[in-house]
This record gives sequence, structure tokens and C-alpha cells, in this order.
Amino acid sequence: MSAEDFDFAVQLTDTAGWQMIEEDFEFMTNLEPEGCFVLLKNSEKIGLATTISFDKIGWFGNLIIGEKYRKSGAGSTLVHHSIAYLARKQITTMGLYAYMDTVSFYKRLGFVFNSYFTVLQGKIKRSIRLKKAVDCKKAEKDDLYRICECDAHCFGASRKKLLKPILLDEANVCYTFKDKGKIQAYVLSKVWNNFAEIGPLVSPWGRSDVALSLLESLFKNLEGFEVSLAVQKKETALINALLKIGLEKQFCVARMFLNPPAALGCVYMPESLERG
Repeated sequence: MSAEDFDFAVQLTDTAGWQMIEEDFEFMTNLEPEGCFVLLKNSEKIGLATTISFDKIGWFGNLIIGEKYRKSGAGSTLVHHSIAYLARKQITTMGLYAYMDTVSFYKRLGFVFNSYFTVLQGKIKRSIRLKKAVDCKKAEKDDLYRICECDAHCFGASRKKLLKPILLDEANVCYTFKDKGKIQAYVLSKVWNNFAEIGPLVSPWGRSDVALSLLESLFKNLEGFEVSLAVQKKETALINALLKIGLEKQFCVARMFLNPPAALGCVYMPESLERG
């Protein structure tokens, strides 16, 4: 995929209501220049796929085929091509978030179910109010490398190339939780206009109090903003708190893997469905 394909990519993803813009594909191709693909049939562009690599973990993002070419093997072709690309980069684990109607498709290609995530959206009218919150602080530039270390411990691979440009963008907001001077958890929000996409949220496993405290601090900065986020479905305390302040469930996705990793338990929210 090159800059000449961005207009096609936006038009195609608009048919699925993904609300993507050219800058989204520019960001993806900057992160993984050789890992974003456009499928051609007799010189006609008919589909696309995106991937990103993090050390030994790869993530499969957008996959969409033009309507008249679906169920023709085009989707499988793009998935196999993406797997081959990541294999050449010595990737041992490949993950993705699948819409529920595509789970069986990915199962046929060898992906294994891991867990469900619920996508929520809505306007922040007020923050979460906790009776007893842990102390969370707004991240500073000096926290960048320690945030990346915390993230790598939970994710199982370094996502520095993804997190660094997001953290250095002054429009975005990040909060951290420290214990004994070490960053143990953080939440990050990408902000533009009056919209915010929240994620990642990484927190020690079983510490939903930390995750909720991070969100309480973050939402105080986002009152009046429309937000979107995905939460592990089993994290009922988080989901109930989000519903209580007015967010609404949109749909569920399934996290799936080729060769599942041992980590990822403490990733409460992904950075995005496209990048893990």
C-alpha cells in the first residue's frame, strides 16, 4: 500500500462504516511500510489488509474485500499473504480482533479463540466516581521509556514504535500508576477534535481498582468528548462503571491468535482493534 491507495482504502472501508480517514492509513504505513497490502484483480483494486510487527508478536488489522469479490477466496489470499509477510520477519505469534461474523473464517485459517472484548462508545458527561481510588498521575515526557517497559511486560513484546508517536503527540492524554517509583499501569487516549479513542489500558492482573482509577483520572480531562474503547468482556466491574456514566455497548469482538502467547492477561484495553 502506498499514498496513492489511501483514497481507495477510505472509500472501501466506508462501505463497512469504519469511519477511517486517509491519515489512519498514512499512520499504519509509516509504522509498517511493507506490511500493508492492496489486492488487485486484473489491475482493479478489490481489497486491502494491514499488519504490524512487534518483535516476535505480529498483529493483523484491517481486512476488507469489495462486496462483489467476497466469497471468492480474496480474503483468504490476503490473510495468507499477511501471515507469510510476518513469518519472514520472524514473528512467532499473530493476533487479531475478529468481528463475530468472521470468527469461523479465521478459525478455518488456523486462528484460535482467546477472549471476548466489548466495544463501548458515548459522550463523557462526567467521570467515574470511586469511593477509594489509587493515586494516578498525568504522564510526562520522561515517562516514555518506562511506559514502554511496563507495556512490554504485559503485552509480551515491545510496542515502542507504536506508543512513542502517540505519547509524544501533545494532543493525547496519558495517566500512569506508580508503585515504589515504578510504573505498574497506564492508560492512553488518542484525541482529535471532540473525539477520543482510549487505549491501551495496561494494569496488573486482578487490579481492576487500578484500571478504574486510571479511567477516573483520564475522564476528568475528557468531559464532553465522544469516546470509543474496547474492554475485556470478563472485566465486568470496568464495563458496569462505564455503562453507569452513560457509555453504551456497540458490539463484541473476539481476540484470536496463531500460536497464542503466554502474556496479554493484563491488557485490559487494546490500543486499537487494528494494532492490538
